[in-house]
Amino acid sequence: MEIVNQKAALRSDNSLLAITHLSQLLTYVTGFGGLIVPLFIWLTSKDKVIGMDEHGKSIINFQLSIILYIILSIPAILLFGLGILSLIFVGIVSFVLPIVNAIRASNGESPSYFMTIRFFS
Repeated sequence: MEIVNQKAALRSDNSLLAITHLSQLLTYVTGFGGLIVPLFIWLTSKDKVIGMDEHGKSIINFQLSIILYIILSIPAILLFGLGILSLIFVGIVSFVLPIVNAIRASNGESPSYFMTIRFFS
């Protein structure tokens, strides 16, 4: 019986990594696709593409953190409007960081999402 080396089956696909990061922007179109589509891409190709596991985990951690920050910001609106400021900040960050990390992924660099809670490590 022959044992196949799984590392040899991995392929490098920086464009798929970049598309996975950009798929987070579906939240602005559909309202929920920014979590489901990257999760699906990560789960189906984490064992096939080099770096997908690292990028996928960081994307899912970022999306879950964004959802948590939004949930916490809603009651904070009653505290002198601080929730509105945090919702604006979260909206800007959740739009800019996927684009920045898509560029980083296409250049072969590791993702960098700040203020992310590590649900998956």
